[in-house]
Amino acid sequence: MTLDRHALGFGSGERAIFASDPWASRGRLYPETSSPTRSDFQRDRDRIVHTTAFRRLKHKTQVFIAADGDHYRTRLTHTIEVAQIARALARALKLDEDLAEGVALVHDFGHTPFGHTGEDALHEMLKPYGGFDHNAQSLRIVTKLERRYAEFDGLNLTWESLEGLVKHNGPLIGKDGEGTRTPVPQPILDYCVLHDLELASFASLEAQVAAIADDIAYNTHDIDDGLRSGYLTFEMLEEIPFLAGLMQEVGGRYPGLEASRFTHEIMRRQITAMVEDVITVAQQGLKDVRPQSASDIRNAGRVIATFSEAMFDTDQQIKKMLMTRIYRHPEVMRVRANAAAIVTDLYHAFMADPQQMQKHYWIDQIAGMAEPAKARHVGDYIAGMTDTYAIAVHKRLFDHTPELR
Repeated sequence: MTLDRHALGFGSGERAIFASDPWASRGRLYPETSSPTRSDFQRDRDRIVHTTAFRRLKHKTQVFIAADGDHYRTRLTHTIEVAQIARALARALKLDEDLAEGVALVHDFGHTPFGHTGEDALHEMLKPYGGFDHNAQSLRIVTKLERRYAEFDGLNLTWESLEGLVKHNGPLIGKDGEGTRTPVPQPILDYCVLHDLELASFASLEAQVAAIADDIAYNTHDIDDGLRSGYLTFEMLEEIPFLAGLMQEVGGRYPGLEASRFTHEIMRRQITAMVEDVITVAQQGLKDVRPQSASDIRNAGRVIATFSEAMFDTDQQIKKMLMTRIYRHPEVMRVRANAAAIVTDLYHAFMADPQQMQKHYWIDQIAGMAEPAKARHVGDYIAGMTDTYAIAVHKRLFDHTPELR
């Protein structure tokens, strides 16, 4: 019996002409038979959710480490919030929701334990061998490091999902052939030799909404967590006109509201305002560009899913406040220094004796590898660690482990 894609809700009529079409995907590095019940982008999303890397996100730091309390966001809860916002944006713009969700779910796979602190420490250790970049590490995970399938390493995701993962923040290569922000990480260049992700073009609109959803999510929930921690106060929020307006609206409608409900009412309005702003700007951008295909989006020479000038200014004000009040708070910096010391100690210990990486797949071969290859394997192993596992291993290997609370 042949299944009817349209009867199953897979018809192209739900998508705009410029949306990515899962039935016309550029395919996978290793060809596979299509599923009669799921589109290729659905399969990508499902594969992402079932990975070890996805599960590990629940014990990886977003801003506040697990020892600070159970109610703070982790890298996993952040990822889920990003996926929800990305899907909402994709639906409003008639994009492929599965692709947008998949890119959102996979975008932080490469993060180390202890958030950006761990990444900075690992990058410092790996500088002689090309450094460390969490976006490139995400690509390594889904193309090489996940070991689930009999016929290939990684997840064998579609070209569109990999493109979105690598380029969701824009082109990586400029017209001069140089990196647009920094040199393109070698793992990305190496993969593109096999499967060209066209690094000089923009990504699909699905990937663009996943990227802006990331900004919306952490701008909002970092404020929420900052208020919970006490590093932020409502008085500090009033310094930003946009947030002051939301507070005035909530206070006027619900006088005397308890702090936790007051915070949530502000946050939900912030998300709504930012999402609606992006939809409005994207709709106008689509009118200007008039794309007739997903390729037209990639070649538009501009980002379509972005903030208005006014909301961008608000976004920058919020980021500045978060940086000053939370990310650079003396107590947070103390914890960051200790977390960086743990990552650095683990790197040196594993380089000196790879057998200490007791669960590494290539543990028996690493000792005989050249230094760059050994360092990359050590980096892979540390990057895959959760906060809790990194602390536990450090306690096993060292007499003293720095306090992270």
